[in-house]
Amino acid sequence: MTESEMRMPSTAPMNHHYWQGTFIGDDEAARRLATLPAAVEQALAAPLDTETVLAACDALAHALRDPAHPVRARLAPHLPEGEDADGLLGELAAFLGRDALSRKLRRELGGTAPQRLNRPDAKETVYEAWAPVGLVAHIAPGNAATVAPLSLIEGLLAGNVNVLKTSSADTLLAQHLLAELAVLDPTGAVAERVIVLRFSSSRQDWLKLMCAPADAVAVWGGEAAVEGVAAHVPPGCRLVEWGHKISFAYLTRDAWADEETLAALAADVCLFEQQACSSPQVVYLDTEDADEVFAFAERFAAVLAGMPPAAAEDLDPAEEAELTTTELIARLEEHLGLTRVIAAPDGSWRVMADTRPALTASPLHRSVWVKPLPRKGLIGALRPMRRYLQTAGIAGSRTDIAELSATVLAAGATRVTPVGAMTAGYSGEPHDGVYALQRYSRRVAVQADERFAATACLDDLARAADFPAPAGPLLDKAAVQERNRDVARGDAELYFRSGGSTGAPALSLFSYDDYDTQMHAAARGLIAAGYDPARDRTANLFYCGGMYGSFISFFSVLERLGGVQIPMAAGPDHRATAEAIVAYEVDTLFGMPSYLWQLLHEQEELLRSYGGIRKVFYGGEHFTDEQRRTLAETFGIEVVHSITYGSTDLGPLGYQCTESTGSVHHLHADLHTLEILDVAEDRPVRPGETGRLVFTTRARRGQHLDRYVIGDLGRALPGRCPCGSHAPRFELLGRLGDVMRVATYFLNYRRFVTIAEESLRFSGELQILLANDGTREALTVRMERTASTDEAAAREAFLAGYPELRTAVEEKLLTLTVEAVGSAALDRTPTSGKLRTVVDERR
Repeated sequence: MTESEMRMPSTAPMNHHYWQGTFIGDDEAARRLATLPAAVEQALAAPLDTETVLAACDALAHALRDPAHPVRARLAPHLPEGEDADGLLGELAAFLGRDALSRKLRRELGGTAPQRLNRPDAKETVYEAWAPVGLVAHIAPGNAATVAPLSLIEGLLAGNVNVLKTSSADTLLAQHLLAELAVLDPTGAVAERVIVLRFSSSRQDWLKLMCAPADAVAVWGGEAAVEGVAAHVPPGCRLVEWGHKISFAYLTRDAWADEETLAALAADVCLFEQQACSSPQVVYLDTEDADEVFAFAERFAAVLAGMPPAAAEDLDPAEEAELTTTELIARLEEHLGLTRVIAAPDGSWRVMADTRPALTASPLHRSVWVKPLPRKGLIGALRPMRRYLQTAGIAGSRTDIAELSATVLAAGATRVTPVGAMTAGYSGEPHDGVYALQRYSRRVAVQADERFAATACLDDLARAADFPAPAGPLLDKAAVQERNRDVARGDAELYFRSGGSTGAPALSLFSYDDYDTQMHAAARGLIAAGYDPARDRTANLFYCGGMYGSFISFFSVLERLGGVQIPMAAGPDHRATAEAIVAYEVDTLFGMPSYLWQLLHEQEELLRSYGGIRKVFYGGEHFTDEQRRTLAETFGIEVVHSITYGSTDLGPLGYQCTESTGSVHHLHADLHTLEILDVAEDRPVRPGETGRLVFTTRARRGQHLDRYVIGDLGRALPGRCPCGSHAPRFELLGRLGDVMRVATYFLNYRRFVTIAEESLRFSGELQILLANDGTREALTVRMERTASTDEAAAREAFLAGYPELRTAVEEKLLTLTVEAVGSAALDRTPTSGKLRTVVDERR
């Protein structure tokens, strides 16, 4: 032994408490407990986004699944002795994964961002959300290693500050697991909401300080544990009991005669040695005949005898006493003809047949009661124990299961499963008849006046979404298509193809959960743009078919808004469409600008005489300023706004508000993060500069699209929008494909459109055709023919307004032609009907 080792105290103080990011000892924990209310108030001052929790939990899940990850090595010393390390860490990883937690949030709180004040009924300016209760105190049991940390994570998902008490006999697994979780959150918000203390329940002063400022106290344990904590729960504080429960199996006559049913029942008994609340303690038979009960007990005992032996375990004196006493009393009652006991010679299992139907708790450790209970007596026998009932494993015919399920649920059971699956569950399953996240939340509401008619989410007026900056390589469309090969079948529930306006149509895959999230976001954006679901009567004129998503998506959007919809879709018979608009008193049009432009002009006489169209919401393309002026002056249309800015693979990306003009959009910041990178280099542009739009989407299951280069150009707009929203704004400035390399020059399609508008007052559609003309290249500007179209004047305007174009023509590198053509002669994509802005036929 070295001299330094000799000087070390024999019992060094342990920092076995974790407090908001720091490991501390008893003295510091006692000091901080006295100031717990102030710490809670400071932590609650800033809201916690569920995305922050989801990202940290998912990162921890990935670490736990990787055998070589250092997190596993750091947790290894704190795993309970004798536990299967891989199994325990795998159980934690399964719970913590983004998919599982997202499903839990959707099922229990209605969505993955339940804290946002959205309008549950789009026709009213009423906002509702799930808010945290505040501080949740978790009193964990001492016999389940994963319960403590997972209970606290449920509190985090609901946005609460959490203080967790673990048993003094427990390892420090909960403390170190939650510390690893906090480290994986770069915002520090998770650490602010996590306190883990390890002390004995006899330390009543600490328990009192922990519960006094709590808004909810969650207790895991039996009646004694709940009573001990309840004494410290202040008035008005929510007591959430996760107590011991009793479960039972119920077999009809046909079922108990089946050997496979008996084998499945034995598996339920032995899987966790009846330590799970869902393990059967009693087996009921649908009979009144005692002889049938005794005969079944003999048969079932033989099945139990054939099960693999239980792992060796040391029972404490209380457990030993309960087993011995229960079996002894049952054997004494055999002399009265009430019972019959069949037990293993070594005491490893016992079946106790009892002619009385009353529900009786088992002493566990493969100890099973068998009792008669005809179905007509189910409610009478079970209801007195309704506070303790949990799982009923039912075996019988399909009709029996349907009828018996209704009866046992009415009696107080909270779960019904097949026999053989009593201890199995499913992701998002309620626990003991309630959803945990709802117990740790409050449903809150804000009523607003007509000034908020175009405000879909109240949070956007209060603060900007703030998420960690994306990292990793950039993705292009080819990389995303390659990733589609790896999407799990369960996450590929909805297939869309892009319109193909900038290349070959690409496949996009969605889960229905993702689709629903995105349609709700698009619906909120539509409200911000001035759509009124209470009054507007809408013709959905997007293209449909060929796996193209526009018509279907906006059908879904209107369905979620509860708006009146005439789902006509874009069709070639413009007369029939116009007549339907008049017949059904449509005042709002959804569709592609090119299709709506054709419809309005071909049926101008009828639609102008109708005069009822007030609003146009468009997508996929843009209306020019001159076209907007024509819509207002010629057709009397008051509102012309983008219905959304999005893509088939990413979904809705941006939306216009009533203050947005041209191609300015707000970012759907609750779904995506936006970067604007230099066109030539992978670096951010300076504020206000034009660059490539790069999106990272968070609200997706199964397909993670990070740093996706969508192919559009744009620039960020500084300052807060006049509409009051904090959501970032950006201006679309065309696509990368709009820039053409022609005759050694870079020419931009948007420049041609601007010249046509400003110099020629042109309001129609315009298309560029590129070809080879012998020794030089040829550029043809196709302009939609109107009464005032002058090809020669247009050619001169383009040459005068575009110096690079003029130089290329003068140097005889380029032939420039202007053609006035009918709308039908312009090339369009067959699926979406979009105008192909640049048609490159060069070889």
